[in-house]
Amino acid sequence: MAGAELLLDCRNQHGEGVFWNPDDGRVWWTDIFGERLWWYEPANGRSDSLAVPGRVCCFAPRGQGGFILALADRIALYDPASGALETIADFEPDNPNTRLNDGRTDRQGRLIAGGMNDGTGAADSSVIRVDPDGRVATLFDGVSCANSTCFTADGRTMFFADTPEMTIRAYDYDPATGALGAMRVHADLSNAPGLPDGSRVDAEGGVWNAAWEGRRVARVAPDGTVDAVIDVPVWKPTCCAFGGPDLDTLFITTSRLGSTDEQIAAEPLSGGLFAAQPGVRGVADAPFAG
Repeated sequence: MAGAELLLDCRNQHGEGVFWNPDDGRVWWTDIFGERLWWYEPANGRSDSLAVPGRVCCFAPRGQGGFILALADRIALYDPASGALETIADFEPDNPNTRLNDGRTDRQGRLIAGGMNDGTGAADSSVIRVDPDGRVATLFDGVSCANSTCFTADGRTMFFADTPEMTIRAYDYDPATGALGAMRVHADLSNAPGLPDGSRVDAEGGVWNAAWEGRRVARVAPDGTVDAVIDVPVWKPTCCAFGGPDLDTLFITTSRLGSTDEQIAAEPLSGGLFAAQPGVRGVADAPFAG
C-alpha cells in the first residue's frame, strides 16, 4: 500500500481531531497547543486557520452551524463568526492534572469525549457523553489517555483505546440511548510500533488507527488482526479521517509535540497534514445534533 503524502505543510504543534465536513467540502482539524482550528479544501488546495479561545482537543460541526468544542477544561458551543462561546459543562474541575483529549460523535450526533492525565499519567480521568440537549453523562472512569473513539457504521459498537494499555477496546453501544454495554478487547497492539492514537472506521468494519511515534496508520480488521499499513513519513501521526466526495481519501494529522529541534530539523514536515488512498471507503461522521 502506498504511503501517505504531504497535503499541507502547516507545521502544527499538535495536530489532532481531524474530520471531513461534506457541507463545506473541507477537512477540519485542531492544533491543540497552537490554539487554532485549521481547514483544507481538497478540491482546490485552499487552506486557512482561525484562532480559538483555548486548547481545542476535539470538536465537531453542529447541524445548526458553528461547532461543539471539547476544550481542555470544558465542553462549549462556539460560533466562529461572532466569537460567541457557550459553556455546557466543566470537565473534571476538581482534578488540575486532567484535560479532555480525543472524541467523536456517534451516529445519532451525540459527542463522546475522553480525558487524559496531562500531569502524572495516572488513570484518573473519564469518558463522557454529551447529548444534543446539553446533558452530560459519565460513561466510565479510570482513564489515563483516551483515544481512538469511533463507531461502526450501524452505531452498535464503539471502539476506544486507553493508550498506555496498547489495546483497542470494543463496547456494545445502544444507538437509541447512548448507553454502553459489554466490553471486549478488539485488538492487542502491544507488539506494534508506536502507541494507539486516533482512529476511524471504514465501510467494511476496519478500524484505521494512527500510531503515535510509530510512523504509520494501521488497519485493524474486524477479526482484530492488522491487515494493512500506511507508512507516514514523520514520527508522530495523531489521528485520521476518511473524506473527499467519495470518502476514499484518508487524511492524517501529525505532531511536533515533545520533539527536539534536532528531530524537527530531521523531519521538517512534522506537524503537517498528510493523505493516502487506502483502497476502501469510510463512513461519514454525523454532526453534533444539538
